[in-house]
Amino acid sequence: MAPRDFGLLMAMCLVWAVNNIVSKYVVSILDVPPLFYAAARFAILAALLIPFLRPAPRPLWRLMLAAFLMGGGNFGLMFVGLKYSTPSAAAVVFQLGMPITLLLSVAFLGERIRWRRALGVALTFAGVLTVMWNPDGVALSTGLLLVAGATLMSSVGVILTKQIEGMRPLTFQAWVGITSVVPMAALSLILEPGQVEAALGAGWTFWAALLFSALIVSLGAHTAYVMLLQRYEANLISALILVTPLATIALGVALLGDPFGPRMAIGGLLALAGVLIIVLRGNRMMALLLAMRNRDS
Repeated sequence: MAPRDFGLLMAMCLVWAVNNIVSKYVVSILDVPPLFYAAARFAILAALLIPFLRPAPRPLWRLMLAAFLMGGGNFGLMFVGLKYSTPSAAAVVFQLGMPITLLLSVAFLGERIRWRRALGVALTFAGVLTVMWNPDGVALSTGLLLVAGATLMSSVGVILTKQIEGMRPLTFQAWVGITSVVPMAALSLILEPGQVEAALGAGWTFWAALLFSALIVSLGAHTAYVMLLQRYEANLISALILVTPLATIALGVALLGDPFGPRMAIGGLLALAGVLIIVLRGNRMMALLLAMRNRDS
């Protein structure tokens, strides 16, 4: 990989990691309702990408379902989960998406698992359980369970996306925005009274975070991601973007004071080692699916 592209990839991973910290800051410290935050982000995305809605691949129902699962369904649950968990723990739990995507690909795409990738699946689950473990047993944290649910949503969306032919990245992003903004806004209206007042009360910091999330992350980092996938093997990109959870953990500890001890260290290493095995031992198509799942939409 050319040094310039490697630098771009590292910058992209750092942007995604910073966005995890920013999202936690918005929903926990600024106390902006998470579903409203998701709706506002997708409203900006939809408004910017309306010209790219067509031509839309068929069948339209599959496109809309995949877009919602990887957009509003994924990020709605993730933002709510972040409100009740730390970004560091969430970054580890989010790695469940890799083995979940692999297992779904076995069921629906005919993918085959040999013993090395089965080991990777086992290590990832072991790492996540280690992070959720406490002296009294498995801590069924509401926040981390919601993050796990977000990974399932995203993984199902990836499998559906694989079954859509002729998909342009910006077209998919446009449909992510369109299919997500109305459900997220409706859920926020029902479940989060006073959400507009809370956002206005958060001041310019909220609006800066929102623009960063929609423009720098969704458009900027995603464009860089697609460009790099076109230049290099998906296996390589999938492996290198594991820098994102590592950076998220480091930033969470440094900026937000996330607890970090032997349990987090061991669990994180196990989960990331498992994901790395899955990526490196998979075929090109599986690596592409996993890379899609691991990116920030």
